[in-house]
Amino acid sequence: MLQPLRRHVSAGPRLVGGTTFSGKSALDAAQVQILAHACLQGLDAARQVVFGWQKQGQSLADIYVQGVAPCARLIGEWWCADKLDFAMTTIVSSHLQQLLHEFSAEFLQEAPQERNGCSLLLLTEPGAQHSMGLFMLSEFFKQAGWTVTLCVPQDVAEFKHVCQSDWFDAVGVSISTDRHLQTLSALLRQLKDGSSNPNMCLFLGGPMAMREPLLLSSIPAEVVAEDAPATVQWVKQRVSQLVLSGCAISSF
Repeated sequence: MLQPLRRHVSAGPRLVGGTTFSGKSALDAAQVQILAHACLQGLDAARQVVFGWQKQGQSLADIYVQGVAPCARLIGEWWCADKLDFAMTTIVSSHLQQLLHEFSAEFLQEAPQERNGCSLLLLTEPGAQHSMGLFMLSEFFKQAGWTVTLCVPQDVAEFKHVCQSDWFDAVGVSISTDRHLQTLSALLRQLKDGSSNPNMCLFLGGPMAMREPLLLSSIPAEVVAEDAPATVQWVKQRVSQLVLSGCAISSF
């Protein structure tokens, strides 16, 4: 079982053996390990690591994609390998998510784009235990000018209600397990057929999309196995394609 590091985790250019960064150098696996162990120590230690990366010239966007996201995956690997128990895994994951909330205002101002008039619904599968990845994705969409509704439905009824609550240009579902695949297949088919927006973009992401995308083939939605910035670009292009296709059809 992994134990929190007893030494003080300093924030600065010597986080890993004197390593320094120039410009936009990617955060490496050693740096990700530093953040993971800092999260074991506590939220303040994790916060100091992020401050250190910022001092080294890393943008929050890079920190999220190259630092926080792989750190979350590493924590998951430790859990699967029984290096962390459930309680500690939950605590460490909560520290990562708290970091995203604390830096949210700064992140949204880091490279803000004008409102694009598009609305997006992001949901986890019903009863999901973790939503950090979806929250991070929502932050990138907000920064890109989207109006975002984020939901962690507790059951199938809430999932269906939220999907039918408003007009959305796109709906994204993060899937972590195979527990609800058949249910989601039927639900999303109903959503697509009954949507007031005939050109709505429906897509799937999350751990299952990354690990086992073929298991999602029965669900009537497109699988996007990309990081947050690439997902934003993909959805933007797909929505534009669907709108243009709908306009072409309506002109006949």
